[in-house]
Amino acid sequence: MFPRIREITDAFGGRLRVSVEEHPSGALIVIERPDATTGDRVLLDGYGCDVLAGFVMSSRLAVPHSLPGEHVDGSFGAAFRLDLDPAAAICVTERGGGEVEIPSPFWDRLYAELCLVSAHARELARRAEARVH
Repeated sequence: MFPRIREITDAFGGRLRVSVEEHPSGALIVIERPDATTGDRVLLDGYGCDVLAGFVMSSRLAVPHSLPGEHVDGSFGAAFRLDLDPAAAICVTERGGGEVEIPSPFWDRLYAELCLVSAHARELARRAEARVH
């Protein structure tokens, strides 16, 4: 079942890859833009995934207005910000330095995918905790 990989494409050929990988603490969510020249990717734990899902919806509702950024801490800390110029995009920057820009055409499908992967991440975390006990 894992790793679980999904690719989202937009009308212009842009690609966003979302995957779930097992990790000793449960699961990691990997977000990357295979079509981007930088090749960066970000790693989020379940907490970061849940906050990103909420931030996607908040951004969708806020545009064309700005929105304060969000931060998550922990082993897979990250920052989320809404950029409006030149076009609406969410920028995810992980504490380790990776950064992925997610343009607005991806947001609806990304939100749906994050809902699915957060459920998988919670279940993998539950199983990892059960193995420890």
